[in-house]
Amino acid sequence: MQGRHFAALFTAALLYPIQDSSAASVFRCVDADGHITFTRHGCNSEQEQHLQDARNHTPSSGKAIPLAAPNRRASGTATNPGELVIVGQQEDGCGNLLTSSERRQAIIRKEIRRGMSRADVESSLGKPDRVTASNGQQRYHYREKRKGGSSRQVSFDEAGCVKGK
Repeated sequence: MQGRHFAALFTAALLYPIQDSSAASVFRCVDADGHITFTRHGCNSEQEQHLQDARNHTPSSGKAIPLAAPNRRASGTATNPGELVIVGQQEDGCGNLLTSSERRQAIIRKEIRRGMSRADVESSLGKPDRVTASNGQQRYHYREKRKGGSSRQVSFDEAGCVKGK
C-alpha cells in the first residue's frame, strides 16, 4: 500500500511544472548619449539601468510573448545610424589573419593561405596522402592522383595554423 503512495507521489512530482531556473538577470544600460548596452553585471553609475526579462519560454507553453514595440524615439534625439560599434569578435586560433569570406573563397578555389587551420586545409584539399611531423610542426603531403602528377606540401606551426612561405 505504501509503495503505491510512493509511486503516485513520484509520478506527480514528474508531472509538476518546474520553474525555469535558467533565466538570468539582464540589465539594459543607457548612457547620456543614448547608447544601449546589455549586461549581466549591472550598469555604471552614470548610466540609466533597466531590468530586462531574459526568459526564453518553451514553444507551446501557452504563455503569450509580446512582439517588440515600434521604435518611439523623441524627436529631439540625434542618432548616427552609420556608426558601427564592435563589442567582440571570435578568435579563430590563427591570429584572425583571414576574414570568414576570404577563408571561404580560398577553400572553394582550393587555395592554401597563411592563417588557415588544419580543418580548413582538409576542407579545401581533402585528407592528406601522408602526414609527417618534426620539432612540433606537422606537414600534410598531397599527391596528384594521375600518373606523373605533382605533389604539394602544407606546413603547420605549433598551433596547427598554416605557416607563411
